[in-house]
Amino acid sequence: MSRIELICQTIGVSAVVLSSCMASATAQTMSKLPKEHSASTLTNLQSQEELHQEQPKISTREDINTSSSREISQARETDGVPETDRSPENDGAPETDQAPESNQAPETNPYSELQKLEQDPNRLKLPSAPEEVEIDINQPITLEQALALALRNNKDLETARLDLARAQREIQEARADLYPDLSFETNFENSQTAQVNLANQRARLRSTTTVFEEGSENEFNGTLSLNYDVYTGGRRGSNINRAERTLELNELTVEQITEQTLFEAARDYFELQNSGAQVDIAAAAVEDAQQTLKDAQLLEQAGLGTRFDVLRAEVELANADQQLITAIANQKTARRQLAETLSLAQQVNLETADDIEEIGVWNLSLEESIVLGYQQRAELNQFLVQKEINQQERQIAFSQIRPQVNIFTDYELLEVLDDNVGLQDGYRVGATLRWAIFDGGTARARARQEDVDILNSQTGFANQRNQVRIEVERSYFSLQANKENITTAEKAVELAEESLRLARLRFQAGVGTQTDVIESQTELTTARGNRLDAIIQYNQSLNQLYRAVNGLAPLNQILNP
Repeated sequence: MSRIELICQTIGVSAVVLSSCMASATAQTMSKLPKEHSASTLTNLQSQEELHQEQPKISTREDINTSSSREISQARETDGVPETDRSPENDGAPETDQAPESNQAPETNPYSELQKLEQDPNRLKLPSAPEEVEIDINQPITLEQALALALRNNKDLETARLDLARAQREIQEARADLYPDLSFETNFENSQTAQVNLANQRARLRSTTTVFEEGSENEFNGTLSLNYDVYTGGRRGSNINRAERTLELNELTVEQITEQTLFEAARDYFELQNSGAQVDIAAAAVEDAQQTLKDAQLLEQAGLGTRFDVLRAEVELANADQQLITAIANQKTARRQLAETLSLAQQVNLETADDIEEIGVWNLSLEESIVLGYQQRAELNQFLVQKEINQQERQIAFSQIRPQVNIFTDYELLEVLDDNVGLQDGYRVGATLRWAIFDGGTARARARQEDVDILNSQTGFANQRNQVRIEVERSYFSLQANKENITTAEKAVELAEESLRLARLRFQAGVGTQTDVIESQTELTTARGNRLDAIIQYNQSLNQLYRAVNGLAPLNQILNP
């Protein structure tokens, strides 16, 4: 047998073996990659978006603060304050007006099945044993569940809701000045004064017949007082207006933190998706490197390859292993970050249950998006409300140097026991005018401080307006770029897979080099990463754009129809 025939036979045997191995490895690699776009979920999102084609539905502050109203109602029940918001039309409604329970669809709770993920109710508990922080729960969750858990557990949002409930109590306190003060005071006194004792001693020394009665004196008196501030120089009305503006400011804060909470939850969820995809890509790269090393070893055994090719394949495999280890570490970090954002229990580890896919589309132009951001951002309204609060503070400062008019009336009862005189009563009615004509300039100085705060609010509004525009523009440009990158990256993956297949066939046939295979393998790994990164970045950009226009609450309603 000639040398040429020997070479041909060896190549044929090697090609059959390597082709089978390559087919198996390719099947395993593709099975580990994330699935393509989910038709059902995407169709649902697109149908919801078509209903809002003209303009995304942006809910009002009352819609966004629905969850906060529940917390306030619970606080009222705890304090023993009756709930007064019930509609009068519903009072006394007959039971026959309600639909039978059997005909009502059961209410679905996106986090009802995730109760085991909740933190310990004791908020002051600090784990002291390693077993208490050991992760023993691996729970896959969807984006819908992540958003629901974030709204339920976020501590900043919980604090904002409590501040909102406190602001409502402050309004009640301010409005109490509209009513007069009614008070009752009673006193019982047993006394033996030093003046009486001194007079008795002097009388005895002078041997006079006039001696004061010895013993203690028992006295009882009671006073009923009514006071009312007729005119306070504008202080009372300004206090009420300030309390009302403070309540509005707290409502805006709840709205802002709600948007930020949804944004961070979605952002960390997408990051966890990305880290999981990177692990799959790195694992696929390791399998490709293993296949390349096996090819090089077989060719070396057949005398058609060199030791240099084997060493290069081993280096490539080692590099792929390192990238896989790093990707796994990043995935673990992303899992813990999402658990921290959702404020879950110490033992919980999260996984994503959704496939990597585009979560929606944006139908507005850049100019429409900017105007929508100006109209909806809570941060802009916060500066306007803060300016109104400063104006009320200015009026309160000036009220200190304005006239104050007060009317009062007292009714008094007095009884001195053992004096052979009956119960006596009396009354007092009057008015008081107080006017601080000169206070050293204190009131005017405080008013000037509020003038400066008003200017600061105006400056902050202008700065926030510019910030809103740049956030909308940055997110919009990124969204458009990533939309185009998705199409380009999908085409690049197809080309890279075909390039790697041809490079391996050329190398197995002896007409290509190991360098060609390694380069094609690297290009395929990069193309796969770019495709998934483009989808993830598209979702991140859409999430940022919704946040820039204060529209994450409507997005949450789309994901939770």
